[in-house]
Amino acid sequence: MPAKKSTTSTNTTSSAVPSSRLGRLMRLGGMATGVAGNMLVAGAQQLAQGKRPKLGDLLLTPANALKITQQLSQMRGAAMKVGQLISMDAGDLLPPEIAAVLARLRSDAHAMPERQLRAVLTANWGAQWQQRFASFSFTPIAAASIGQVHRATTQDGRDLAIKIQYPGVRKSISSDVNNVASLLRLSGLLPKTLDIAPLLLLAKRQLREEADYEAEGAHLQRFAHLLADTPEFVVPTLHADFTTKNVLAMSFVAGVPVESLADAPQAERDRMLSLLVGLMFRELFEFGWMQTDPNFANYRYDTLSQRLILLDFGATRSFTATFAKTYKQLMRATLAPDRAAMAQAGLAIGYFDGLTLPKHQSAVLDLFEIALEPLKFEGAFDFGNTDMASRLREAGLALGLDRDFWHIPPIDALFLHRKLGGLFLLAARLKARVNVRQLALPYLLAST
Repeated sequence: MPAKKSTTSTNTTSSAVPSSRLGRLMRLGGMATGVAGNMLVAGAQQLAQGKRPKLGDLLLTPANALKITQQLSQMRGAAMKVGQLISMDAGDLLPPEIAAVLARLRSDAHAMPERQLRAVLTANWGAQWQQRFASFSFTPIAAASIGQVHRATTQDGRDLAIKIQYPGVRKSISSDVNNVASLLRLSGLLPKTLDIAPLLLLAKRQLREEADYEAEGAHLQRFAHLLADTPEFVVPTLHADFTTKNVLAMSFVAGVPVESLADAPQAERDRMLSLLVGLMFRELFEFGWMQTDPNFANYRYDTLSQRLILLDFGATRSFTATFAKTYKQLMRATLAPDRAAMAQAGLAIGYFDGLTLPKHQSAVLDLFEIALEPLKFEGAFDFGNTDMASRLREAGLALGLDRDFWHIPPIDALFLHRKLGGLFLLAARLKARVNVRQLALPYLLAST
């Protein structure tokens, strides 16, 4: 019996994913043409007003940011991911109205049209795939940069969430990231002083890992095992008989977006963020495995059971025992405080090297001091009432713009930073109060 087609309505925008290199390059060319056209219109308007337009002002406009957002949302894949990363990591360096438009990339992907979706599923499951389902909704319940998620019920009664990868994503990763970054740089939409090389490296690596759904399924099972003793968390069950390199099938788990809990009772918000911060310490110091993608959509919340639902393990990364041990030494030294021990740990991790000038080493240690303020605070740290983010941004930007200090931290540290930054953003968004020190001390006091 063929699967029933869902008639559920949605506001999700549908457009075919360009899968060939030529098709994706033409999208980028169209984006560049649109940006140039917007520049001409804006320049003419300023000339008509008796103003002498500046190139930078013509490029840095909400209209151009909107044009780029629309095109990247239609391309999906690595092209959209690099826009997401830039909007999250460089948003504070861009004009607010442009950062706001680019931020839409984090939740504004287009969905595949049904015809293309059917072709992908036939390629992965065979021509008779619909006979395996009692129902299959062709309306996605979520659409992101790598794939979209559909709900389905199998003939034997399993309620599934099925993530389907957009065609051509895996093949286009390197070229997409390089082309989009070059276009954004040449267009002037990014400040010349902003070094996005670490973000590009991060984007390519993260995309390659996320594009392997069989590997993600293995990560899903691993975390389900690691958290089997923690009922506060829910990890969906993998359904391997429907999982391929391009399709990931797991049990459907209902929940609401975590950021929708901004008006929930303070105690509930505090508890939720405390669980996530505690999990981060377990991932680093116990598991040696961490889900490093900071997207809020990776967490949902069951308001009835008050359990956190963990989704999307594509960006899972392993950390060596040596890295975790050295990071623990850094945290201990910051708590002491012992600047010499902090410098030793920072050197061992790779935040700087033996050739780094003393003033730059000191600036890096200052960043550690600011970033670990929640750890040093006695009691519940109020993430909704702190200027820590702005001080970190100013200090980090000052160091990054100093051309005498040109050092990129190791990739493990970059991934950990993304995890920490994502949790901080969520805690700030929900105005949560978390006793970070209490959560960390059991690990910092341990002898190993």
